Amino acid sequence: MRQFTFLFFIGILISLSSCRTDFETIPSTGDLKFSKDTIYLDTVFTNIGSSTYTLKVYNHSKNDITIPTIQLGKGLASKYRMTVDGMQGNQGKIFNNVNLLAKDSLYIFIETTANIADANPTDFLYTDQIQFDGGSNLQKVELVTLIQDAVFLYPKKNSDGTTETLPIGDEEIYGFYLDPNDPVNGNELKFTNKKPYVIYGYAAVPSGKTVTFDPGARVHFHANSGLILANNASINVNGSVSTTDKLENEVIFEGDRLEPDFADVPGQWGAIWLTDGSTNHKINHLTIKNAAIGLLIQNNNGTTVDIKNTQIYNSSNYGILAQTAKINGENLVINNAGLGSLACTYGGDYKFTHCTFNNNWNSSNQVALLVNNYFTGAVPEVKDLTAATFNNCIIYGSYSNELILDKNPDASFVYQFNNCLIKFDDIRVGEANYALYDFIRNEKSGNIKSKDGINTPKFYKANLNQLNIDETSAAFQKGNTIYRIPKDILGVTRSLTPDIGAYQSKAFPK
Repeated sequence: MRQFTFLFFIGILISLSSCRTDFETIPSTGDLKFSKDTIYLDTVFTNIGSSTYTLKVYNHSKNDITIPTIQLGKGLASKYRMTVDGMQGNQGKIFNNVNLLAKDSLYIFIETTANIADANPTDFLYTDQIQFDGGSNLQKVELVTLIQDAVFLYPKKNSDGTTETLPIGDEEIYGFYLDPNDPVNGNELKFTNKKPYVIYGYAAVPSGKTVTFDPGARVHFHANSGLILANNASINVNGSVSTTDKLENEVIFEGDRLEPDFADVPGQWGAIWLTDGSTNHKINHLTIKNAAIGLLIQNNNGTTVDIKNTQIYNSSNYGILAQTAKINGENLVINNAGLGSLACTYGGDYKFTHCTFNNNWNSSNQVALLVNNYFTGAVPEVKDLTAATFNNCIIYGSYSNELILDKNPDASFVYQFNNCLIKFDDIRVGEANYALYDFIRNEKSGNIKSKDGINTPKFYKANLNQLNIDETSAAFQKGNTIYRIPKDILGVTRSLTPDIGAYQSKAFPK
């Protein structure tokens, strides 16, 4: 009976409240308060929609009010659009007679899609205002967006209405071949620093062709996009040392979301895929950010992939996943990956000198370096690991063991570590592979065994991808001169007794 009585009264309250369809309001007097006086919608590419930004509007008075108009200053011609407390208004531009209760607030959500031609030609800013009321009660909130022009590369429409695709094995994927004679973009195999590039789908380099990236080139990949090097195709990244924080000579591959909230979000795009049969790859001063796999390297026709002065950050799977590849890496930095910063798998031939591999991914499955000589598929296969040599390298991270040597006895497994600082604890080592790590336990090997709190590299700010070290690092002047590369990843001259890793030590800013 008590339950029935309670439900009865709840029903009465709901019916009474639902009968009220209007409020006693007075006109707004221009005393609204705002969460921001200017809304900066972060940089967008021309004709690409922005993220959604929020403005909160407050009525601090004791009266329920009606705001006669909330509108964009440029009216229906504005490139901004809004919703006001879920209402669409007139095309998202003009809203009339908006009620706001006493001591209450409402939300306005703002987006934009604008063309570079809409922006101020001197600073490329597109601006407008949200205007509340008018006359003496007029209040304004400024809107500012930086619009960046770009070259857009994407699959074209075929004459039969279908969209261009790429054959990958027995499947077709959303992608296209870069055209050296495109009627709009010209030579699509030549990426310059004049404008950034935005790629939709997988861009493939045709067989026998080379794609070249000039110093300062910027390439942005949309979700599920990337770059594929086909049979006998090559990549040549010609970045060089930069002298300012703008990294004016670095080549950068990253996602197409330019807002700060996306600066370090992993897995925003696919991968740079150097397929089995592609050849003669040279990469210098390249930064790869926020991919699923930074570099997927397969065989490459037996030629060496040269990777120098390169940084790979925040990969949702692997920084570099190599399969039966041949790689020479110098001054290479890989930080944070869901599975492995560097995975040298299914055999191959590898040499890395003065490199820093770190992994602080929050997962027990992550590792900084994995080396094996087999492939576990429907039919397991083994391949010879003819060499895996690491000189003056840091192998570190947040887990107890950041190095996994995984040997199949049915194929060669040749490896060597010289003067490396390695995060290692026997906790993760199985009995079958225990002897593989004897070189770390031998203090005369020149390698430094690091454990939690012992012999740490003391990176400057690993969470911000700043893996520089100073004189307090266990890697300070512990490298072998025999393997010394004269300059570090930033072009700084190394000391004659070099530090371990990709960076020459320096004092950190206070």
